[in-house]
Amino acid sequence: MTPASSSAESRMEITRILESLLIVSAEPLTVEEVCRTLNVGEKEVLEGFRSLQTHYENEHGFRLVRLAGGWQLASAPELSENVSRFRESVQNPPLRLSRAALETLSVVAYKQPVTRAEIEEIRGVRSDKVIETLLRLGLIRIAGRKKGTGTPLLFRTTANFLDAFNLDSISDLPTLEELEDEQQGEDALLMGERQ
Repeated sequence: MTPASSSAESRMEITRILESLLIVSAEPLTVEEVCRTLNVGEKEVLEGFRSLQTHYENEHGFRLVRLAGGWQLASAPELSENVSRFRESVQNPPLRLSRAALETLSVVAYKQPVTRAEIEEIRGVRSDKVIETLLRLGLIRIAGRKKGTGTPLLFRTTANFLDAFNLDSISDLPTLEELEDEQQGEDALLMGERQ
């Protein structure tokens, strides 16, 4: 066996192992944890993920996507209607959040780490029950205490939040300016319909 064929076989074996790990993992796989587990370099792991991503690009019911700082298998976007119908008929209902929960979650996502008092100041209403709900759902977590008077708890979003909103990282959230532009566009559209 030549060194080149040995290297190709090694890459193929890493790719096969990655595929197995992706199937059994409930959480997105990070390059770091795979490197540590397999005792291989980052370059080999990234090549394996990219090879699988290319392989699943077409003619498969799923894709390999970057999600919550790692890699995970996900259903193909063009099959979303079928997947949604299946989930509604046999699985737990999708996550539904009240307006108060969405407002609170937005404040945490954009201002994290943030205290309950800071959330309430922005929202203008008490938020303790909503925060309890978001903690129970695993969308936010306690991230320590703020230094100073009273040392209040700090809250941050979780990997479950990223997963629930199909984000790879918090930086994938639209900017506040983008949200304002979108809102202005919707308002203009509504005004045009009323006239």
